[in-house]
Amino acid sequence: MAMLQFFIAVDVTVVNVALPSIGADFGVSGHTLTWVVVGYTITGGGLLMLGGRLGDVLGRRRVLLLGTALFGAASLLAGLAPSFAVLVAARLLQGAGEAIALPAAMAVIVLLFPEGPRRSRALSVWAAVASCGLVLGFVVSGVITELLGWRWIFLASVPFILLVLAAAVFLVPGERPAGRAPLDLPGSLLLIAAPLLFTLGVVEAGAADGALPWLPPLALGGAVVAGVLFVRVERRSRNPLVPLRFFRNRPRVLANTATALLSAALSTSFLLFTYYLQDRLGAGPLEAGLTMVPLAVSLIVASVLVPRLLGRWGARACVIAGIAFTVLAMATIALIASLGAAGWALVPAMVLIAAGMGFGLVGLQYVAVTGVTEADAGVASGIQRAADQLGGSTGVTLYVGLGFAPALDTFDPFLVSSCLAVVGLAVAGAVAGRIVVPSA
Repeated sequence: MAMLQFFIAVDVTVVNVALPSIGADFGVSGHTLTWVVVGYTITGGGLLMLGGRLGDVLGRRRVLLLGTALFGAASLLAGLAPSFAVLVAARLLQGAGEAIALPAAMAVIVLLFPEGPRRSRALSVWAAVASCGLVLGFVVSGVITELLGWRWIFLASVPFILLVLAAAVFLVPGERPAGRAPLDLPGSLLLIAAPLLFTLGVVEAGAADGALPWLPPLALGGAVVAGVLFVRVERRSRNPLVPLRFFRNRPRVLANTATALLSAALSTSFLLFTYYLQDRLGAGPLEAGLTMVPLAVSLIVASVLVPRLLGRWGARACVIAGIAFTVLAMATIALIASLGAAGWALVPAMVLIAAGMGFGLVGLQYVAVTGVTEADAGVASGIQRAADQLGGSTGVTLYVGLGFAPALDTFDPFLVSSCLAVVGLAVAGAVAGRIVVPSA
């Protein structure tokens, strides 16, 4: 289970350093390359809660094998993709595999290890492996892309995924499904359709040629319609993905809104680091990956320190501090890009991003699950995770998609993207300031 978690976490960040090489191979520009990043997170976030329900309906081992097999097959397809469209389709399928496999894998861990020290130790290993995967994705991507080519960032995981499948067959016990609750398939499809159409509309709106002038407004209108239909479906569904009672808990609603806005800026910063190092300064993938080591180290330090400070400062203070650190980071990126400074000048921004991610997201996760019971713990956790992923994909689409759009090439793309992110962070700060954590 930890091996599966590691490679799924790696795939979230491993494409960042490889993006310029992918664009060069397929002749794709910077704003269109956002599809490689957001495709994975849109389906991953949109299907996450459905994946959790599938484990109850079909059995966790069966769903675990299905999701893992889909993730492995999509990784193979991505590595062998003959065109950019096929690569994007493979990334969408990878996200779907993650959404199906991860909830089942976590449930397997909870069921195999009894409550107490053994389960705590198992979940600690699970969380640590996820953090290491996210962090190492930056460095691994640079090394593999430089030495073997970008295709191997996907192909290298296939043998390990096969090992996970074989081990799951022998080590994970089968079980009877817990129940036959109806699945909210229409809600899941609409939750994916809305961000996909939004991404299509923003990317096409930024195209300079305007070959299909009717497509951007049609796609953006479709995104609005899908969002409205999602709300209506959830209100009428017997077993909705997002129960209406969720919206009665004001702190959780505010926490998830702030999570989406903060994740939008954090995901944007990762791409800006890559684009500046490789496109603006001409660094190779290996050099870019090594330059981002301070970001990886800072994330590890933040993951150790922040939980200790959470009890002293309180969740809201940590969240506001995280948002403030991220604002300073985006301002630093814009300043460095305007000055044309060397790559090492990005290190302060990387440290600030790590602090923003550590303080902000940990604090928001705490608020999002405060006061949960057995009846709604899964829903609260799933919504928080979906807000994180979908917020990140929407931010990359909007901030990077517009900042690097050919239609706005008269402006510095790093300045535009950073300013848009700061505006979103200002809204996040206003939302976080209204959070009142209920007493225990």
